[in-house]
Amino acid sequence: MKRTHYCTEVDNTIIGQQITVTGWVQRRRNLGQLLFVTVRDRSGLLQLAFGEQTDKKVFEIAEKLRTEFVIQASGIVRSRGADVNKSMATGDIEIDVTELIILSEAETTPFEIVENSDVKDDLRLKYRYLDLRRPDMQKNLILRSKVAGSVRRFLEQNGFLEIETPMLTKSTPEGARDYLVPSRIHPGNFYALPQSPQIFKQLLMVSGYDRYFQIVKCFRDEDLRADRQPEFTQIDMEMSFVDQEDVISLNEKLVQHVFKETLNVDVTLPIKRLPYAEAMSRYGSDKPDIRFDLELVEITTEMHQCGFSVFETIIENKGKICALNAKGMGELGRKQIDALVKVGQDYGAKGVAWLQIKQDGSEKSSFTKFLQPDTIQLIKDKTSAQNGDLILIIADKATVAQTALGALRLEVAKRLDLINKDEFKFVWVTDFPLLEYDEEANRYVAMHHPFTMPKDEDIAIMETEPQNVRAKAYDLCLNGCELGGGSIRIYQHEVQEKMFKLLGFDKETAYERFGFLLNAFKYGVPPHGGIAFGLDRMIMLMAKCDSIRDVIAFPKVKDASCPMTDAPDVVDNIQLKELGLNIVATEKTKE
Repeated sequence: MKRTHYCTEVDNTIIGQQITVTGWVQRRRNLGQLLFVTVRDRSGLLQLAFGEQTDKKVFEIAEKLRTEFVIQASGIVRSRGADVNKSMATGDIEIDVTELIILSEAETTPFEIVENSDVKDDLRLKYRYLDLRRPDMQKNLILRSKVAGSVRRFLEQNGFLEIETPMLTKSTPEGARDYLVPSRIHPGNFYALPQSPQIFKQLLMVSGYDRYFQIVKCFRDEDLRADRQPEFTQIDMEMSFVDQEDVISLNEKLVQHVFKETLNVDVTLPIKRLPYAEAMSRYGSDKPDIRFDLELVEITTEMHQCGFSVFETIIENKGKICALNAKGMGELGRKQIDALVKVGQDYGAKGVAWLQIKQDGSEKSSFTKFLQPDTIQLIKDKTSAQNGDLILIIADKATVAQTALGALRLEVAKRLDLINKDEFKFVWVTDFPLLEYDEEANRYVAMHHPFTMPKDEDIAIMETEPQNVRAKAYDLCLNGCELGGGSIRIYQHEVQEKMFKLLGFDKETAYERFGFLLNAFKYGVPPHGGIAFGLDRMIMLMAKCDSIRDVIAFPKVKDASCPMTDAPDVVDNIQLKELGLNIVATEKTKE
């Protein structure tokens, strides 16, 4: 008795044939002389039937079955006639069982193994091996496998080589916090787990492997959220002798191929592009959700000399005043408006001004008493406001005003049910700033990484107007999430020196941190660039899940721990001694 079919491979084209299936008991119905068992494997469900024609010993075994028993059953495929179960893919047939083996018995599970379970996450993750039996979880991981295979096939067909890079490497700055691994052989020294294969893939370009990829684990010690884990998977690639158009064009075709092959979804090419400055001004985000039209409007010019000191101070300090028309929300109660104000404040805004226009044309506002009627009318005209609308305004530093109002845009869209969850809407964001100013460090830092190439026309202003230099960098966004990001890399020595200077690195510091890359660059560097997609995030969006935890087999929880294995955990003092480590008491270790 060897399995001949997965459950959903059994259909009415093989009625009358003898087959064998294996799996877990989903449920059992005992009707006295009749007994029905639903068996489940990774493909789905299939009904097994036991009746008067069933061998007595087989029937007695069937009576012992309980939920989650592992079984093997052989029998004849037969039609269920008019008794069709439309909720099952195999609902028009069943197996008249002739042989049955209980391979393994099971205790009562801590929760029912059903699709779309409402069990609390902590319990699901503690018993993740049971949670992964649920059909929706299995669909997610099967999709993940199909996507990875589809990516590999496309890239191999386009001349890419799959090459592995090290997991134990050197800690480098300018990124998130590293996970460190102590070395026993080199006491006091540490490896770092890679945040990405960035430097190694550039070295592969120097080595002449002009089209590289790998589907690789990366590690970042940062706070978790719905689309972030301490260990995550990238579809990583790099190409030589290319420009930005080459990288974007190939990756558009990759996305089109993967979505068609795995979801049968057509992605129209070319994908829309937005410069970073336009994405921020229109949507308040560098990863805009363009499934709906709600857009920000800048009213800074209109508020010059408006008489409202808050607005005028912002303008004097070179800030921006941005507005959003929440159409149809003019009748909200004060508590609901206060909740919207809090969303803006949560994203850094000091306050959110609002103007409520009732259906009868009457107005309520948090700020209009400071403005002249013609100025209020300017705001209404600029935002195309009508009766029944609510205007939300944030005045602050440009990035704060845009980002906070962008968050409000998403909140308003959710409340107005403007988001089509069945739609996949892609957009490229390009022309990112090369640098951003870190006020704590009192210096510029790379917005992407120190090896990002500035746009050719901006190289001349790197030293005089660093804040205005744009990068040859690009992100592919889907439904308000960054799907992947990359850039063309610096390969010219003089440009790299300028970049290091802007970042505050002298030559000695640069070689101390990136010496092995800079030394390699002395021996002939091709123009090169690449991109990395977040595989977990891609699958989350394709599967229409709310968290990447639902598409990772064994994820961590919010505090980066694993409820199933209790990792991280203490280790034996002997191991610490071998590594030359002592644990210093802190408040957390005392706990």
